[in-house]
Amino acid sequence: MRRSFAFLSAVLLIGVLAAPASAAGDDGFTIEDPRITESSGLAASHLHPGIYWTHNDSDDGPYIYAVDSRTGRTVATVTFRGVGAPRDVEAISIGPGNRIYLGDIGDNFGGRWPHVWIYTFAEPTVLEDQTVQATQYVVTYEDGPRDAESLVVHPGTGRVYIIDKKEDGGHLYEGPDRLSSTGTNVFRPVAPVDLWATDAAFSPDGEQLAVRGYFGGIAYAWNDGRIKRQDRLSVPLQRQGESVTYTVDGSKLMYGSEGAGSRVQSGDLPGRQEDGHGGGSGASSGKGGAQAGSAGEQVPDTDYKVGGLVIVVGLALVFGIKRLVRRPPRQ
Repeated sequence: MRRSFAFLSAVLLIGVLAAPASAAGDDGFTIEDPRITESSGLAASHLHPGIYWTHNDSDDGPYIYAVDSRTGRTVATVTFRGVGAPRDVEAISIGPGNRIYLGDIGDNFGGRWPHVWIYTFAEPTVLEDQTVQATQYVVTYEDGPRDAESLVVHPGTGRVYIIDKKEDGGHLYEGPDRLSSTGTNVFRPVAPVDLWATDAAFSPDGEQLAVRGYFGGIAYAWNDGRIKRQDRLSVPLQRQGESVTYTVDGSKLMYGSEGAGSRVQSGDLPGRQEDGHGGGSGASSGKGGAQAGSAGEQVPDTDYKVGGLVIVVGLALVFGIKRLVRRPPRQ
């Protein structure tokens, strides 16, 4: 099993290195911290320019890490207390009032956990190792348990949304207007999403929702929970694409991947690619532009050049092996 995993990883690495440089954009950084081997969420700091918050997804603990994009080094480790032991933290988002939200929403068994959790605390104003007090929210879904890796907080309303993870496309789930720390927060499906989603992010103005998967991404126009597909995203090929966030000024998207020494790569927004043709779907990407399809259409995530199919198959095999060998999370 280990030899097969190593062989497939080597094949994937060769494929990624051979990918056109333009696929990844011109900016980015490498996460240097050896503790961060399963970076599963990414959020641009609202208080500290050039800092990105990230976390491991499982078997780590109640920690998030502040990574300096200029050096790739961790400049602060924040421990959050007041919650149970995290099970499978898959997403991070920053909402109004500079509050950090963490989604302990992963379920490798596709619906085994009767509830999941959200944790929240204020973004630290000083970058140093510290412990903060967090609030924990219990979450269930209106239509039963499910696996999810995407949690976003609207920058205007503060409402929390989750996107479940399904190979044939999932749904956007809307939380209550205000989360309750004393009761159960029921999230209800409000719109289909055309993607096997691994993360999502709101633009700083709250007018666009970017959703990424392993092999592509989609930009949706946002209208209070009603989404309309705008364009495909230029998602770079990565070993295991797990995260996405807008830069703090909203000018670009940043994409992260799991693995030791993983690379965070930048990508242009739809309509801002160097060739001026957007994400390749033939649709206008600005507000009010032509739509690339309704939210219910099931279409390929993105276009790839020669060799892309081999990389996709390899990624699927490696991901499957990884999930098989991973120790089940704590119940």
